[in-house]
Amino acid sequence: MTAETIFEYFPNLSENQKEQFEKLEELYKDWNQKINVVSRKDIDELYLRHVLHSLGIAKFISFNDGSKILDVGTGGGFPGIPLAILFPEVHFTLVDSIGKKIKVVDEVIEGLQLSNVKTINARVEEIPGQF
Repeated sequence: MTAETIFEYFPNLSENQKEQFEKLEELYKDWNQKINVVSRKDIDELYLRHVLHSLGIAKFISFNDGSKILDVGTGGGFPGIPLAILFPEVHFTLVDSIGKKIKVVDEVIEGLQLSNVKTINARVEEIPGQF
């Protein structure tokens, strides 16, 4: 499965969104070799087992522009990063207590040039605000 499958389910993506989805595999494969955040057997099925599953919520819920969404225990950035690509006008905060996972997520966010995502390396109980 490739990013093209995502485009079939979500045909109204901008060119920028398509490029970001296409970059996901390269970024995750590169970082996963350094810091294992996606199961080795799942990395070849990234679009099916992680990206498409993350986007499934978008078939039932549409976030209002300006909403603040909290992804608790984001791990490798799922579902937060794919949803942030799909909803560029929504603000996502990705939280995980494991620093090496947040390191990978930060690098993926930077590689995709996502401006609507921030990460926090902490336990969710420590996060102020409403989401």
